[in-house]
Amino acid sequence: MQRPSPQAVLLVDGYNVIGLWSYLQRTRDRNGLEAARLELIEALVNYSAFKGFETQVVFDAQYQDTRSNCEAITHELSVYYTDFGQTADTYIEKTCASFRYNPYRSARRLIVATSDRAQQLTVVGYGAEWMSAPQLGYDVELTARAVIRKNRPKKHSSGRFLANSLDAKARERLAEWRLNQK
Repeated sequence: MQRPSPQAVLLVDGYNVIGLWSYLQRTRDRNGLEAARLELIEALVNYSAFKGFETQVVFDAQYQDTRSNCEAITHELSVYYTDFGQTADTYIEKTCASFRYNPYRSARRLIVATSDRAQQLTVVGYGAEWMSAPQLGYDVELTARAVIRKNRPKKHSSGRFLANSLDAKARERLAEWRLNQK
């Protein structure tokens, strides 16, 4: 069976989000940047799948002498490390520009998650939607709660009688006991 195409593409400015989510700041300060990156990626895996977003988390490699690298984490989520000297902002801007001017793109939405004000103005100028890092955090938390609620076992309606909340075997034993009392 073929997967439905994602309803939106979500670009996340990774270091911007890490710097603004308090629990990721604590992780970064206690355990280092790599641990904070992994925690952000983990938070976005379920979010992306539940929302149906094709998500790409973008991290700068601006000060490291490395080539760009893209890692597919799941079908919905990938992590992109920019080229040496390239910022996440530059990568996001180029992606927004190519998304806007691609005549073959579907009617999908492009959402950029960052709290960088200059970046916000640029991506909106390209026709993309903007979401602040705190708003993304709030949405990720709400989605996690929804996933938990969705996966909870359903309780059967017990009606107004206590006997309705018993399983079939217990009701049968009670009926036998009642009949033997007469």
